[in-house]
Amino acid sequence: MNKSAHKTIVIIGGGAAGFFCAANIPHRPGQKVILLEKSNKWLSKVKVSGGGRCNVTHNADSIAAMSKKYPRGEKFVKKTFHHFFVPDTIAWFRQRGVVLKTEADNRMFPVTDESQTIIDCLMQEVQRQGVDLRMQHAVQSVSPAADGGYTIQLQGREALFADVVVIASGGFPKLDMFEWLKPLGHQINPPVPSLFTFNIPKHPITQFMGLSVPDAQVRINGTKLQQSGPLLITHWGLSGPAVLKLSAYSALYLAEQQYQFKIQVNWLNQFNEETLRQHLLEYRQMHPQQKVMNTQGLGLPARLWEYMMQESSIAADMRWGDLPAKDFNRFVKNIAAAEFEVKGKTTFKEEFVTAGGIDLSEVDSNTMESKLQKGIYFAGEILNIDGVTGGFNFQNAWTTGFIAAQSIAAS
Repeated sequence: MNKSAHKTIVIIGGGAAGFFCAANIPHRPGQKVILLEKSNKWLSKVKVSGGGRCNVTHNADSIAAMSKKYPRGEKFVKKTFHHFFVPDTIAWFRQRGVVLKTEADNRMFPVTDESQTIIDCLMQEVQRQGVDLRMQHAVQSVSPAADGGYTIQLQGREALFADVVVIASGGFPKLDMFEWLKPLGHQINPPVPSLFTFNIPKHPITQFMGLSVPDAQVRINGTKLQQSGPLLITHWGLSGPAVLKLSAYSALYLAEQQYQFKIQVNWLNQFNEETLRQHLLEYRQMHPQQKVMNTQGLGLPARLWEYMMQESSIAADMRWGDLPAKDFNRFVKNIAAAEFEVKGKTTFKEEFVTAGGIDLSEVDSNTMESKLQKGIYFAGEILNIDGVTGGFNFQNAWTTGFIAAQSIAAS
């Protein structure tokens, strides 16, 4: 291990936060920036995000509105976003030739619809800054050196010395995977999965995999935890934004339940059980001769409507005027208050997100520097910050990476 005379900055993690930090540290004579990645791929999450299009950020109205999209870290990001927010992200990429577009749900993507556009931009920027990129460099530990700075032990390689270390390694699924950070003395919030879909094994609803409704409400029984939005039926259960948001906000509770719980689904969120009953009673009085099967205008897919009828023991040729009260009430419940038993979860595509990580009380939100160790900075998902799906986790990566870079440059 050689201790160099000039300032050496080592960034651990070749993902969004690590690259953005490296890209924003101004190149100076006598300064060396090294970016370490344990795998043989750079920016792997950027590559797969948004179905390969890269959901760069979210076009939020305000910092206050945006910060509410973080089940863990809301108060922290409300501070960091004052340093670097969505308009700054848009401008940063635009200045480097990458234009972003806003879709109907306010997710933002490059106009090329290719994640490679973002990867190329970041790669060009770090190369322009003269960053030393090193793949397959797995870090075993980071510890304070006897006479200042930090020693970085590498797996199967000579150790490195750094004056400054940025830890941007992403989240980890298990607590023991944070062991390499133990010498720094930080408190770790135990990690649990966030952003996952609900498994409903062998339930007949799964025969409609691929069907979705535009606005449903999903609630976890026995709690006040609920979310609304598009709901998708999959071959293993339920997914879509409503479920993903609920999984994020309920991550700690559902981990305690070992992912065995019951949910109530309202497939038509514009109604509750009582208002739907009233609406259908009025419809029944106005159209007594019409077959229940032929009813339209509520927004449920025809196949799902037919399934609700079958679950309510309503024959295909049943007319509204002949519908027994018992079957009618069951029909209303199956639409507005259907119950499902969830047994397990499935990670949402390759977009693995965890709740947990470095405790935020030990990090300065103005600089991203550790309050315990001078010269140690954190950025991205290694922190106990996680957002719902929609570009929020990337915005946190850009923001924290940028703040760390600016703080290092200022020091």
